[in-house]
Amino acid sequence: MKEAKPRKGDAAVSKREVKKASKSEEKDVKKKKQLSVKDPKATKRQRRKERKAKKDPNQPKRPPTAFFIFLEEFRKTYKEQHPNVKGVAAVGKAGGDKWKELSDAEKAPYIAKASQRKIDYDKSMAAYKQKQDEEEGSAEESDKSNLEINDDEESEEEEEDDDD
Repeated sequence: MKEAKPRKGDAAVSKREVKKASKSEEKDVKKKKQLSVKDPKATKRQRRKERKAKKDPNQPKRPPTAFFIFLEEFRKTYKEQHPNVKGVAAVGKAGGDKWKELSDAEKAPYIAKASQRKIDYDKSMAAYKQKQDEEEGSAEESDKSNLEINDDEESEEEEEDDDD
């Protein structure tokens, strides 16, 4: 039998297929490179963390609001009445519903407690800031004194070098 000669179109198709295959391989390589490069979202998160100041563990905590003071008491009574409910969300939802039902007169003691805690917080925060300012002042003074000591030592060394 005669062997079939390849037609012009057949050769062109095979070249196209080769081009398609090479393009798809290039795309795969690009994807792999993109995956190997750090995720831009991850770098954004890192930048955000770097920007965020470190929190001082000695800094006073902010006081709870009237709702959270109410929730402290409500949580105890709710757990006594519903011992089978273990979920935090269920207790919080029930507390929120109860808070909405309370009148202004019923909320007044919680608001008073919250305002008292806010006053205490402001006092402790003022004391904390004053202490921080004092520490910064003493740190600057110690830096100055270290610089003065270093300057004195350098001047003595220069004098010794001049004598030689």
